[in-house]
Amino acid sequence: MYHFTLTAFYPDCMTTFRSDTEVVDRPIRIFGGASDDYNPIAACKPYAARLQAAGKDVVLTEYPNAPHSFDNPLGAQPAKVQPTFESVRNCRIQEEDEGLLINAETKQPFTYKDACIVHGPHTGYDPEAAQAAKESVNTFFKSVFKLN
Repeated sequence: MYHFTLTAFYPDCMTTFRSDTEVVDRPIRIFGGASDDYNPIAACKPYAARLQAAGKDVVLTEYPNAPHSFDNPLGAQPAKVQPTFESVRNCRIQEEDEGLLINAETKQPFTYKDACIVHGPHTGYDPEAAQAAKESVNTFFKSVFKLN
């Protein structure tokens, strides 16, 4: 028997898909940092709540000082601005008919030219959060796969 799980690190939760709670009935773990200004973990909380309301096994873990890409040991310490990177953190994107993604504010098809796009999010390494996440994932996988 195979067990499938999903672990997501600093996911983009700014898009709401029509059937986003219709996921495989397997454990989902979401990890992100409170300091992430690229893909804010706060935006994932409503999605995790919708999944939980749909009876899914989902846990969201937030690390208090962690920026985007906090588990990358090659990242800057402290986190550094990435001037050419684009973030949808101020956008609310929703799926419409036939999979069309629209900007929920303007009701127009979403593009990276929309006014909600922000340039210059921070990325960096947080050794404490990286270690805690590694331990969480290891513990989670050991429990799911019944490993010692």
